[in-house]
Amino acid sequence: MTATEMTPDMIKAGSSMARVAGAAARLGLTIRILKMNRSTRTAQEAADAVGCQVAQIVKSLIFENAETQKLNLMLVSGIHNADMDYISRQYGLSFTRCDVRRVRDETGFAIGGVAPIGHLAPIDTFIDRTLVDHEMVWAAAGRPDSVFSVNSKALANAIEAKIIDVRAPN
Repeated sequence: MTATEMTPDMIKAGSSMARVAGAAARLGLTIRILKMNRSTRTAQEAADAVGCQVAQIVKSLIFENAETQKLNLMLVSGIHNADMDYISRQYGLSFTRCDVRRVRDETGFAIGGVAPIGHLAPIDTFIDRTLVDHEMVWAAAGRPDSVFSVNSKALANAIEAKIIDVRAPN
């Protein structure tokens, strides 16, 4: 698989990838954006493309908070599914799926390319505790064919993500 490392001069101004790169700079995050020659829409595709463990892939899931009706972002390891019943019981959070159009309108990203940074408006964020166990993680860079690497703890701190367990302990 070939990938192109996207340097600032290669990123189209005003694009979703440019928002990701700009947000990283504003947040003081060091990232490396790769544009792949095929989809990185699934965690397995992304891991295969960059040569990392699936557990190092960040799935960016957007939910509507049932209490506030605001969108919330949940960053989940590629090897996990968010157990919404467990999250509700453990943290008192009630999330529902939201409309795909609303995700795009409010975040600026299409499903499959939702990045953890660079949203059109601030968004409350939760991060899977297991992601911060990895030094480096890979997340969507605003497009279904692009990802970026980032230090997991630096990302969590920069976006003020609340660290949670997304599933019951084994």
